[in-house]
Amino acid sequence: MTDERDKRAWREEILARRKALPAEVRAREAAALAAAVAAADLGGEVVCAYVPVGGEPGSLAMLDALRAAGARVLLPVTGEPGPLEWAEYTGPEGLRRGRFGLREPSGAPVANGIAMAATILVPALAVDERGVRLGRGAGYYDRSLGACRADARLVAVVRDDELVRRLPEESHDHRMGWALTPFGGLRRLEDHVGN
Repeated sequence: MTDERDKRAWREEILARRKALPAEVRAREAAALAAAVAAADLGGEVVCAYVPVGGEPGSLAMLDALRAAGARVLLPVTGEPGPLEWAEYTGPEGLRRGRFGLREPSGAPVANGIAMAATILVPALAVDERGVRLGRGAGYYDRSLGACRADARLVAVVRDDELVRRLPEESHDHRMGWALTPFGGLRRLEDHVGN
């Protein structure tokens, strides 16, 4: 991929590639991500994560691996546009269908959930070596990450080929300090900002 395209062109290309991904490749990558988070030693921490939707990398196995390691896992609860609220993931049986067809915890939101998290796993379409993350464009995470702890580990979760050299950046974008890919595992990004 070249780096002279705008965000819209990046999104279209990555979403098309994800849609064309065979189910067996998606399943293999999801299993690798679950193993990678289990190996990341996040036990005892509060971790904000997400339930993958569409072609997003990961699976419920990733969330279950975090819980098995002793992490308290918080997931976003959709609402009106703005910062996300978070509720505790207690297992697949505790999920309900939320706004936009997303699966989310059925429990009550946790006050200041994102501010409690030592690690935040952020869904991304791509992330570059500097930590610039490409999301879907709605801005939910960019509006939410301002409330996280200054020392929180911000981790973009992407497929291996979605860790790229350079993406376009805007002033409201929050940089990630880490990338988590299925076969590359947890990797610190070179030009991170504060995390």
